[in-house]
Amino acid sequence: MSRSLTDSKSKHEVVMDLINKVADITVKLGVVHQNTQDEVLDGRHITLEGQRMLYFGSCGYLGLEHDSRLKKGAIEAIQKYGTQFSSSRAYVSSTYYQQAESLLSQIFGKPSLLLQSLTVGHTTNITLLVGNDDAIIMDAQVHDSVQNAVLMLNSRGIHVEVVRHNRLDMLESRIKSLKDSHKKIWYMADGVYSMQGDFAPIKELYRLADQYEQLHLYIDDIHGMSWTGPNGGGYVMSQGGFHSRLYLTTGLTKAFGAAGGLLVFPNEESFKLVKTNGKSFIFSIQMPPMILGATIESAKIHLSTEINSIQQDLSQRVAYFNQLSKELGLPLIHDNDSPIRFVGVGKPETGYNMVRRMMNRGFFFNLSVFPSVSYNRTGLRIPLNRLHTFEDIELLLNEIAVQLPLALADSNGSLDEIRKFFRKVA
Repeated sequence: MSRSLTDSKSKHEVVMDLINKVADITVKLGVVHQNTQDEVLDGRHITLEGQRMLYFGSCGYLGLEHDSRLKKGAIEAIQKYGTQFSSSRAYVSSTYYQQAESLLSQIFGKPSLLLQSLTVGHTTNITLLVGNDDAIIMDAQVHDSVQNAVLMLNSRGIHVEVVRHNRLDMLESRIKSLKDSHKKIWYMADGVYSMQGDFAPIKELYRLADQYEQLHLYIDDIHGMSWTGPNGGGYVMSQGGFHSRLYLTTGLTKAFGAAGGLLVFPNEESFKLVKTNGKSFIFSIQMPPMILGATIESAKIHLSTEINSIQQDLSQRVAYFNQLSKELGLPLIHDNDSPIRFVGVGKPETGYNMVRRMMNRGFFFNLSVFPSVSYNRTGLRIPLNRLHTFEDIELLLNEIAVQLPLALADSNGSLDEIRKFFRKVA
């Protein structure tokens, strides 16, 4: 017997109710949808609710958005070329595009294409590269923008499935099952995952690609860009260079200090395919001249030896954060060199309590809560940047160490419970 539409809620409705509940709570607490009240930003502080706070919420990991050279490049570009160049790139590109893409291609040693955002990039790429006889396997935690682009392929009947996060044994099993019935098998993942800052096993994925010629890798490395890799090419590039069947996507909106998405191709053929036929690329406005000006200046820094010392500055801060977290007994979920640090708190109630406590004491960072993470895997998402001082980090962690036991007590939680919630699934 089919249920009445009024008998019970669908799974979708239940999930949406839960999302709305979480949103209502976080808005009321001032955890989200805030507006800064600063006349000037320095990369370390923001003013919220009339209070100046140490800010640990920016993904500008290298602080390049505040570099005088990028600012000068943006100002000169707008003075020369105005605030926009309103034309499709199918007809003509503004003056700085050729220089910017040439420099970016030098970073990767591969043809590269700039777009307004990486979300547009995924839509452009995936709908063209994936054929009707192909199959897609997505990591369970691949970025939402990739998942949404894949949804556009439903009408073409393309086989899509999901495997558990970073479970290469499951991936290989699915490759074996699909390889005789599909022309290409696409595995889609992030290089650095945006919530907890953990990594895709790139070297192991390359070995799988060497073993199975049908396997093509589609990796979003926007959170790995700049802070690591040769010439700041990112996490994937730090793991062995460019595989012949790698389609790399990244962006300039995080550590690079500019804006826009970047598509990097293994060969000229795929580059020309997307540039000529990509609807989202053709029917979208161009990046503003000031962004291209900043992009060029940042790319010059990346192609110089200076990028090595800049990366090292950040690396030292990440190492200090990890060391002090251990000394204080904090539940740091991944002890790696990613600038995205994630302190687990478990239940959402603990997270709400913790963020509000820390705001009252002059610290602001991002709360990772459902639906961005599983319901009981709430955590304090703390991106570090090169402009943070060691004293900033010490002040933050010492205060977390004081407030977390109090927040856990308020929600009847414990450190053991946090460890249980974040235990890896075998």
